[in-house]
Amino acid sequence: MPTLETLIAFFGVAVLLALTPGPDNIFVLLQSAQRGWRAGLAVVVGLCGGILVHTAAVALGLAAVFAASAVAFTALKFCGAAYLAYLAWGALRAPAAVASQDDSPASVPGPVSHWRMVGRGMVMNLTNPKVLVFFLAFLPQFADPALGSVAPQLMVLGIVFMVATLLTFGAIACFSGIFGTLLQRSARAQTVLNRVAGLVFLALALRLATSER
Repeated sequence: MPTLETLIAFFGVAVLLALTPGPDNIFVLLQSAQRGWRAGLAVVVGLCGGILVHTAAVALGLAAVFAASAVAFTALKFCGAAYLAYLAWGALRAPAAVASQDDSPASVPGPVSHWRMVGRGMVMNLTNPKVLVFFLAFLPQFADPALGSVAPQLMVLGIVFMVATLLTFGAIACFSGIFGTLLQRSARAQTVLNRVAGLVFLALALRLATSER
């Protein structure tokens, strides 16, 4: 078990990393603005589920095997890029549906199951091989073999990282969702938001597809 001082320091670093602009928090920001804060929080839950999977892979030694395989890394990054391109296509083609005062933000631009949004978040996280490589390099720096088995320490650190992400991304989802509610009153603003979201997803897809280990 890591010391309390280590956990506090690790939590602080994790919050700073969560606030740094990247594919995951941009994804939360845009989905919350488009579909409301509840949908955004569902995406956050999915992303946190992905964090636990990545942590388990590092703790079990699977991440090291994956990182050593150029074929696996390339295959996964292209899967992630294809998924982002799919989301970009959907956003660019999405029609504007103006919400009335009684409409739920989560129903605009169309009803989407929160479980589906959880799945989107998890797929978004798991199909980015750079996240796994990052965890492989980052988590062991805060584990101390002198304190016992490293694997349980890595799992504890992963859970702390997940909590930091949940709090930080959750705040982003709420604020973005509130702002998005105002945009949903205007068909023109919603059209612009959909186009911006589509272009951002496309840019993220290209970035991931051209990334190196």
